[in-house]
Amino acid sequence: MTTDLTASARVRPDVAPIQRRTLSLLFGTQIIGGIGVTIGVAVGALLAARIAGTAVAGLTQSAAVVGAALLAIPITRITNGHGRRPGLAVAYLVGAIGAVLVVFAAATRSVPLLLLGSLLFGGGAAANLQARYAAVDLAEPARRGRQLALIVWATTIGAVAAPNFAALADTVTDGWGLPPLAGPYAFSAAAFVLAAGVLLALLRPDPLLTARRLEVTDTRSLRRPRRPNLRPADLRPADSRWPRRRWPAVAQGCGRLQVVRDRPPARLGVAAVAVGHAVMVAVMSMTPVRLGESHGDADVLRVVGIVLSLHIAGMYALAPLVGWLADRLGRRAVILGGVALLLAACAIAGTADHHTPQLTVGLVLLGLGWSGTMVGGSTLLSESVPATVRPSVQGFSDLTMGLAGASAAAISGFVMRAAGYPVLTLLAAIVAVPLVALALRRGPVGAPDRED
Repeated sequence: MTTDLTASARVRPDVAPIQRRTLSLLFGTQIIGGIGVTIGVAVGALLAARIAGTAVAGLTQSAAVVGAALLAIPITRITNGHGRRPGLAVAYLVGAIGAVLVVFAAATRSVPLLLLGSLLFGGGAAANLQARYAAVDLAEPARRGRQLALIVWATTIGAVAAPNFAALADTVTDGWGLPPLAGPYAFSAAAFVLAAGVLLALLRPDPLLTARRLEVTDTRSLRRPRRPNLRPADLRPADSRWPRRRWPAVAQGCGRLQVVRDRPPARLGVAAVAVGHAVMVAVMSMTPVRLGESHGDADVLRVVGIVLSLHIAGMYALAPLVGWLADRLGRRAVILGGVALLLAACAIAGTADHHTPQLTVGLVLLGLGWSGTMVGGSTLLSESVPATVRPSVQGFSDLTMGLAGASAAAISGFVMRAAGYPVLTLLAAIVAVPLVALALRRGPVGAPDRED
């Protein structure tokens, strides 16, 4: 007997149209949200530099990253209690409030307001990240990787299109009395409000709540008290500290760390997402500095733009292919492939010296490796925990990922200054190596890499 997402679509034919509708809505709102996030990020550093100088420009970007990580926790609390629809909508609305605060900060030249607005602006990015999990709540086991990757890929469309709208947004809002570079943030706020409105109005029935109802139905259909598909760790004796009730009470009584610790696939999923993101951010964030060492001021921005554009293409453009491989070859195989690409990227970029084409190849491979660990890890995590605790564990994963990326970005600057770019790539590669051992380690018999 299987539960929740492992059940065949033939058993419950009503799930298929709900999943198709969910994917269509998420795909559209990911494009809108991607435009909202990227159009603000495109001018954020320039706006901060004009208000308070170059030093603050870096702080605004860091604040947005940290904001996305910290907001994952309250958002998942809402999702856990009320479903995906209000959770995603609240995240977008928080991002819209942050964008409005940035506009006010530009008008008043207030640095504290700018940092607060940037922190809340991270809500848009948090919503885009959480949407990938909503794509697999009702997905068939054989298609989870592809459907999660499809939503990741949808962000690319908005991210690629948004920078082209920045100048238009600034021109349109110039007549509204807004200061220069504040217009894109006004457009970001509008995009976030639109995405929230579409989700609130149309994401019905809620995919997470539907998955939970199906899980309860399947659980009640079990005729014997002993469940052959549950691991011994999930069936604690009555005198233990665990409640005697089955899944709902047990899920409420255990914390996120306990759930992840008790499930090897979940541990691997969280680690793959966090480590892959940390390695990518550490190397990518210092690549413009490395390029600046070999190119003059007249060329460096153009070269950086080309290299980072190809890197972003590596991150997102092939996500559907990565998802298909995750479904065909398995989640662990894709995670291992992602780690191999990250190691190759560190080796190629670290030995490139000042050879820009080789450095570009390294950055493209870095993006592909990130895609492998992100898609494989997110899919594995989602299917390794029951629906009752899934949002909390997913929020914990996104928090870990965001803090890992922010820490990597902060440390990479000190390493770059003290030891140089080759040492930075070497240390990044060393960080990724333990993930290989974790991915090769199999759990005990009876604990498959899917939800029990």
